[in-house]
Order: sequence, then structure tokens, then C-alpha cells
Amino acid sequence: MIDLKTVWIIGRKELQETLSNKWLIVYTLLFAGLALALSSLSQPDVEFTALASYNRTVASLVNLVLLFVPLIGLLFGATSLASERETGALDYLLAQPVSRIEVLLGKYIGVACALLASLNLGLGTAGIILAWQGAGGDANGYVMTVIMACLLGLAMLSIGFLISALAAKTATAIGGAIFTWLLFVFVGDLGLIGASLVTEMPIQTTLLVALLNPLQLFKMGAIFSAHTSLEVLGPVGLYATDTFDTNFMPLMVASLALWIVIPLLLAQWYFAKRGAA
Repeated sequence: MIDLKTVWIIGRKELQETLSNKWLIVYTLLFAGLALALSSLSQPDVEFTALASYNRTVASLVNLVLLFVPLIGLLFGATSLASERETGALDYLLAQPVSRIEVLLGKYIGVACALLASLNLGLGTAGIILAWQGAGGDANGYVMTVIMACLLGLAMLSIGFLISALAAKTATAIGGAIFTWLLFVFVGDLGLIGASLVTEMPIQTTLLVALLNPLQLFKMGAIFSAHTSLEVLGPVGLYATDTFDTNFMPLMVASLALWIVIPLLLAQWYFAKRGAA
């Protein structure tokens, strides 16, 4: 039986420690600054200092989120257990009257809250300034993009926790996180494009492979929320829009939710198995 009070105590401690991390502050300022900078640069037909519409800003933010959010989530998750295991702090914590699932859930909730605070504060500040400056376009698309970015961050955090549960040392966990990031960003995106061209992969198969990549799920969801169409992604995007129609966004959200839950369950299973071994 999980003691929610214990989970909350561990989560609050983890949240405080993560919020005191100087890198989290840097990430927050980075998101806000780059979002505003991109909104200024994405409108070539107006003055340089003018802020672009929400839709243009979303289009610019997609690549920024795809590059930084997965790396941040993976690194924070990968170092969560591995670093404390290496210093002996994890053994001390597990010696207390707490279960392993309470420890893992508490740590995950604490780090997740800090990550979400960083994303929402950074991107939210940019959105508020855009609204204050009178940016045009659909603000709902921007809000949905922020939500999708948060789901992507949590998915990468879950994968990071799985890496941390598997790794014995911090260096190994960090190396695994960076390798996973490169795999998703470069192999998952460029590799898919190359494979589809070389093998003349059917549109249905290309779409299915894309849906198995959380980064692609975010990308398609963000573009769809801003433009209500995926025609910018070519035939695959048009096929996805025609196939799923109004169920497209619920599918993207549900798929990202699975990427949050499944790796976290695997991390908990291995973390518990490791203790029983």
C-alpha cells in the first residue's frame, strides 16, 4: 500500500532540491528569451522589433522544443536515482521505513513539478508578453503547444528515470540519456525521412513509425494545433489529417500519455527487482 504522505514528503524535498539547481533557472530564462526572440524573427514583413502572431511563434518554437525539452527531461530523470545511488544517499533513504515505489514516485513527482514550472514559466511568460503586445493569431494553438511540450517533457523524464534505474553510475546514466536524445532527435527524424525515401515506404507505414516517436507526436500535435492541418508535413501529414480527422489531437495526447506511464512503470518494476535481488 502506497503512503501518499510519504510520497509527498519525498516529492517536496526533491522539488526543493531541483528548484535550487542553477541549471533549471538557466533553462527557464532560455525558454522565455528564445521564445520572444523567435517571435520577433519569424515575421519578416514587419519591423524587426515587432512581435509575430501566435501561429508563427508556434512554428518557430517547435524546433526549439524538440531540441531542448527532451534533453532536459532525459538528463534530469537520468541523474535522479543514479547520482544518489553513487553517493550512498539512496541507500540511506531506502533504509528508512519507505517502500521503493514511494521513493521513485516521490522523486518523479518532485522533478516533474520543477520541470513543468520551468516550461510553463518560460513559455508562459513569452505568451503573456505576446498577448500584451497585441500578437494576432489563435492563442489557443499556443496554449496547446505549451501543453504538448509539457507532456513531451514528462515523457522524456519517465524515460530518464528508466535509464537511471538501469544505470549503476551517474556517468553511465548521463551517457545513456544523451544517446537516447540523439536517437530520438536525429535517427527518429532524419532517419525516418531517409528510410522512407530509400525504401519507398508506404505512407501508412511512415505514419505508424512516426507515431512511435514521442518527438514526432509533439511535432505533429503542435503544428496541428496552430494550423488545424498537417499539409506542411507533406503527404504523410495530409494522410494523418484525413485518417484521424477530429480524433487526431486526442490521439496525440493519449500517445504521449502512454510514453509517460509505460517507461515509468518499467522503471518502477526494475527498481523494485533490483532491490529484491
